[in-house]
Amino acid sequence: MSVQLILASASPRRQALLEQVGIAFRQQVAEIDETPLHNETAEDYVMRLALEKARAVRHHSDAGGLPVLGADTTVVVDGRPLGKPDSLAHAREMLQLLSGREHQVMTAVALVRDREAVRLNTSRVWFRPLGENEIDAYWRTGEPQDKAGAYAIQGLGAIFIERLEGSYTGVMGLPLHETDQLLQEFGIQLLEQH
Repeated sequence: MSVQLILASASPRRQALLEQVGIAFRQQVAEIDETPLHNETAEDYVMRLALEKARAVRHHSDAGGLPVLGADTTVVVDGRPLGKPDSLAHAREMLQLLSGREHQVMTAVALVRDREAVRLNTSRVWFRPLGENEIDAYWRTGEPQDKAGAYAIQGLGAIFIERLEGSYTGVMGLPLHETDQLLQEFGIQLLEQH
């Protein structure tokens, strides 16, 4: 199968989700500044980053006529994006903030070729209360170290989740429903229709 798009991400989770739905792609990592802008909402932040990642790869690669897919995920508590932890102390702070309450996971997906389109998926996630020793033990697994909000729903972090309203794949980092909508807009069908 010939390559249908370029994935502007190094995420193994996004890679696995595209493979799950049978998309032939190649990967190219986008290097962009992920610093939030002054007074930028969480929604605007993830949509801007998804689009900037796709644009960066489109402009700095031999994309040819291939569309470039960019995505960004952030965990949001009280309107504040959490980002990725840079230390055990930072991860502990994040996970204590998520403990015993609801938060949002926002994932934006963007497609860029001769035009641009962006979709946003927002899911609500409820964590059970977490103990300090449990948070430290989770950090030692290595799983939270490069994850938005310091946890991975597709890994051991799933044991913390009491309930989810929204998209499981969106919380993983690539909402497949919104991705399919974008692909169809750009003429890429996941299902052959006769």
